[in-house]
Amino acid sequence: MRGDLQEIPRAAAPARPFPAADTVCQPRSIQCGASHVQNAIKAVEKITGASSMVDEQIWRELGNCLTETDLGLGKRTVGKVRDTYDLGDKLLIVTTDRLSAFDRVLTAIPFKGQVLNQTSAWWMSHCADIVPHALLRVPHPNVAIMRKCQVFPVEFVVRGFLTGNTDTSLWTHYNRGERSYCGHSFPDGMQKNQRLPRNVLTPTTKAVDHDVPISAADIVDQGLMTQQHWDQASSMALALFEEGQREALTRGLLLVDTKYEFGLSPEGNVLVVDEVHTPDSSRYWLADSYEARHAAGEEPQSIDKEFLRLWFREHCDPYNDEVLPQAPTDLTMELSRRYMMLYETITDEVFSPTPFDIHQLKADVGATLQFMNIERARKRSQSRQQQQ
Repeated sequence: MRGDLQEIPRAAAPARPFPAADTVCQPRSIQCGASHVQNAIKAVEKITGASSMVDEQIWRELGNCLTETDLGLGKRTVGKVRDTYDLGDKLLIVTTDRLSAFDRVLTAIPFKGQVLNQTSAWWMSHCADIVPHALLRVPHPNVAIMRKCQVFPVEFVVRGFLTGNTDTSLWTHYNRGERSYCGHSFPDGMQKNQRLPRNVLTPTTKAVDHDVPISAADIVDQGLMTQQHWDQASSMALALFEEGQREALTRGLLLVDTKYEFGLSPEGNVLVVDEVHTPDSSRYWLADSYEARHAAGEEPQSIDKEFLRLWFREHCDPYNDEVLPQAPTDLTMELSRRYMMLYETITDEVFSPTPFDIHQLKADVGATLQFMNIERARKRSQSRQQQQ
C-alpha cells in the first residue's frame, strides 16, 4: 500500500450515534466463519513455516531497520516508536521499526514500522463512518501525514479480557487482590485471560516515564479533559473497539484490548489521532482455540508482540535494569513474520515488504508535500475568485 498521492477518507462527523459514555458494549459470543478460522490458523502456522523468500527478506533487513530519522522538516519529536515532524497545520509521522514495551525501547524489528503504519491507515479508512480521524495521506509505507490536533493527555485503553503482564495491566492489579480499577469494580474468582462481563475503558495518563491508571472522574477533576470531551472521546473509543472486535472476529481473531489517543481539531472536533488496532497498540488472540485453551489453563494463541514481552520479562527486569539483553534473532524474525501475517489477515491484502531506503522515503515525502502545497494554493485561488 504505497498510496503516494492517495487521500484517506475522513469523516467530518460520526455517521451513527455512539453509546452513552456511561454504557459499555456487550461482548459477542465467539462465533466466526470456518473459512476465516482456517485462514487465521494457516496464518499462524506460517510463523514456523514461513516461505524462504520472506525469511530472506527479513534476514537482510536485520541490520537495516528504520530506527531513527532526521528529515530536516520542522521541529522533530522522537517518541518510543514514532518520529513526528511539525509542519504547521499538519504533522508528518514516521513509524520506525523500534519495538517499545515496559515504557522503553527494547529492540528493532524488520518491517515493523511499515506494518503499523499501513495497518492503522487501513483501520482508519475502514472505520471513518464510525469515528472521525486525523489521517490525511500515506506518502510512504512508513509515513503518515495527519491533521495537527490538540492531543488530550490521556490514553484510552479499552479491554475485553482480564489479561496482561505489565505493571499497568488489569490482570496484574487483579492478581494483587485489587478489585477496583480505573473506577470499575470486578468480582472475586475471575481467572487470567477470562472474558470480562463487558468491555471496559481503563484510561491512563500519558506520563513521561510511565503510564498511570486514572478514573474518568479524576480526568475531569484534574482538568485533563472537559466532561463534554471525555464523554465524546470515551464513547468513540468504545464504539471503535466494538467495531474492531466485530471485524477481527470475522477473520478468526479476538481483539483483546487496545489503546487510542484522541485530540481536538482546529474546528473543535474530537478525532482519533494515533494508531488504530495495530499489533503494537492491540492484543490479538486466535478465536477458534481460545475456549479450549482457557478451560485447560493454557495461554491463548497470541499473534502480537506479547511473546517477546514475556521473553524480556523472563530474562531481565525491563522496568529497572539499565542494560537489557539483546533479543534473540529467531524471536526477532518471528515477530516480523507475525506482524506481516496479522496485516494480511486483517486487511485481506498481500503485504509487500519495502526495504528501508532513506532516499526513497525523502523523495516520496517531498513529492507528496509539494502536491499538497499545490492543491492548497489552487483551493485558495478558487476561494478568492469566488469571493470576487
